[in-house]
Amino acid sequence: MTQMPQIPQIPRRKLNRIARETAILKAALEVFSQAGFSGATMEAVALSAGISKPTLYQYFDNKTALFDAMMQSKRLQMALAIDLPADGDMVAQLYRFCMGYARTVMRPDMLSLARLIIGEAQRFPEIGRAYQAAGPDKLLDDITQYLAARQTAGHLSFDDARMAAEDLWGLVLSAPRTRALHDPAITYSEDELQGFVHSGLKVFLRAYSTRVSADLTRLSDCIGAAPKAQEHLEKRSE
Repeated sequence: MTQMPQIPQIPRRKLNRIARETAILKAALEVFSQAGFSGATMEAVALSAGISKPTLYQYFDNKTALFDAMMQSKRLQMALAIDLPADGDMVAQLYRFCMGYARTVMRPDMLSLARLIIGEAQRFPEIGRAYQAAGPDKLLDDITQYLAARQTAGHLSFDDARMAAEDLWGLVLSAPRTRALHDPAITYSEDELQGFVHSGLKVFLRAYSTRVSADLTRLSDCIGAAPKAQEHLEKRSE
């Protein structure tokens, strides 16, 4: 009988470090979103994370390094849905990515962080540049590379992959996010976010897909399957 290969065990010390770093980044998002970059302190982040200030400095040398790591973690969360081979299910991948993006950037804490960074960009332009470079710009690079690969595979057709990526981004969530940034009282349900994503992707696929009818049908299948998948996840978490 053939033995299954054993999966290497991650040392407990490394697991503890990963868990603590995750807690630090979560605390950093809370502090930065409430106080902004200029008002946030390493002491406040340490307090929110439930650790000492010296311990925090073992993970991050300064506030800028912590801020960059926090933004990088958010970019990676959004990019995971499109970090897939070019021969996979393109429509399902785009739908997964866009919904993940929508759920992330429309969270109250992320919107609050974005508002504060915009408000401080005039006085601290380097903060705005750091936010743009660590998050949106790198994410847009990922989308551009993904779409270019899809064009090479014959699934999409456009003159400029970067512009196509900009179109995708703008079509999916630009208007509702702008409204939410201007009015903190505005919130959107999961169904509403799904509606924005569905509408934006329909326009995108009509503009760039080489198999419009089939891809629109697949998109409808993804939308229809989403409530069942969400219900399954909720049951697993009970």
